[in-house]
Amino acid sequence: MRTGRGTLSVAAGLLLVALASVGYVLPPTFDPPPLKAELALQSLPPQPATEVRPVLDVAPIREAPISIPAEGQRLEGTVRFPAAAGRYPAMVFVSGSGNGSRTEFTPQAEFLARAGVVTVAFDKRTNGYNFRDRDFGLLADDALRMVEYLRSRADVDPLRVGIWGVSEGGWVVPIAAAKSPSVGYMVLVSSPNVSPLRQVAWALNEQLLRLRAPIGVRDLLIRAMGGVGFDFLRYDAQPALSRVKQPVLAFYGATDPSIPFVESTHALLRGMKEAGNDHYTIRYMAKGDHAMRIHGGEFTAGYLETLANWIEGLPGTAEPPVHLAGATPVQRFEASDVPAAPWYAGGTMLGLTICLAAVGYVAGPVAAMVVRLRGRHNAPEVNARLWPLIRRRLHKMVWTGVGLLLSVVAFITLLVLFSINQAGAWPAVLAGWLVVRVLAVLMLVQEVTAVAAVVSGLREGMRPTRWQHVAIAGVLGGTGLLLVAAAYYGLFSFPW
Repeated sequence: MRTGRGTLSVAAGLLLVALASVGYVLPPTFDPPPLKAELALQSLPPQPATEVRPVLDVAPIREAPISIPAEGQRLEGTVRFPAAAGRYPAMVFVSGSGNGSRTEFTPQAEFLARAGVVTVAFDKRTNGYNFRDRDFGLLADDALRMVEYLRSRADVDPLRVGIWGVSEGGWVVPIAAAKSPSVGYMVLVSSPNVSPLRQVAWALNEQLLRLRAPIGVRDLLIRAMGGVGFDFLRYDAQPALSRVKQPVLAFYGATDPSIPFVESTHALLRGMKEAGNDHYTIRYMAKGDHAMRIHGGEFTAGYLETLANWIEGLPGTAEPPVHLAGATPVQRFEASDVPAAPWYAGGTMLGLTICLAAVGYVAGPVAAMVVRLRGRHNAPEVNARLWPLIRRRLHKMVWTGVGLLLSVVAFITLLVLFSINQAGAWPAVLAGWLVVRVLAVLMLVQEVTAVAAVVSGLREGMRPTRWQHVAIAGVLGGTGLLLVAAAYYGLFSFPW
């Protein structure tokens, strides 16, 4: 007795509705509200002319490699300094997330050295810093070791040695400044000041809006983020900011899609107020991106001049004529937090689900092969007639399940690449999302039809052998686990 197509269609439809509802009833949810525009930030004065005046060269400059002992390893760096004798201000560069090579700071370091500022750029540590574990306090200690090195140099004014940090470095530099009075000043470039998780979620939402990605794409990535158990993602920057007593210069790019710069400004202002520190300068740079460049090219106008003039003018420039100035910052949505995923949707459970599905998918084909090799001579006639049909369905399910997993990984990689270069990206994003959704629905249909085939076979008298039981349970069970996981990540949800 065969199950009719109408019955199968109804069963697949009901299962689709059930799986689609999972995406609505299970946490976490993420829907950042619009951020109300503030009048104070809509009418900022232009930068004072003295901040952007041309910088004089004191060329030639020199550079030398340095190697500083630190916890667990040595830190390799490059110091650049004016060739002429003198007592100069100095600064340490602290990189953002990732490998953090000293070479990324070469243009800025050379400009500052010609302007009369000694600089150190160093390679980020590899011991104790990786994708999963990041100790901002350890990175701050590395920066402080560089500060002490600069203070020991004969050509450096020890009272004017500061630290510059970009992006992730904005969580590191305040820790160092709050920890040591040896830090004379602090420069923040594109500093998030909110938790890493809030910053990443905000940037993700902005990037997807620019890519015109379907809302389901955001839900998929947000649920994945909610299941990540990296402790550093929920780091609170406010305590360190509230202990900073040194002069602060902060830059934000008006076209930066990576940080919520309005809320980052609020967090910085709260920190300065709690610290009783009125020596802060915040500048919004027109056309500036996350690295204070214009579309990754030249530095935005006035950035290098402002940086050099402010450092050279200390301590006088610590008291600016206006605290906030420059281009108008526009932030469309709040930087909402991502709730932690429940226990059944955490990273451990997701890994276990994929492992169990993989075991089932491996066991299924192996068992089917054993049946094929051993069952030709002793299998009941009905088994010999029906098993090949079931085996083919199981093989197709395995390939679809593997294809779905690979397509999700490829799709996320695609989003990361297009978040860097968004030109013409949205058709590829839509096509990638369509492939993921189609494979998920195809896997659901295959599960329903395979179950129906097994049930029909049993009704016709099929008596599965032990190996056939392993093959059926492995593939159907593995696919069932993937269907539940896909439902949680919104692959069956609507709107599309």
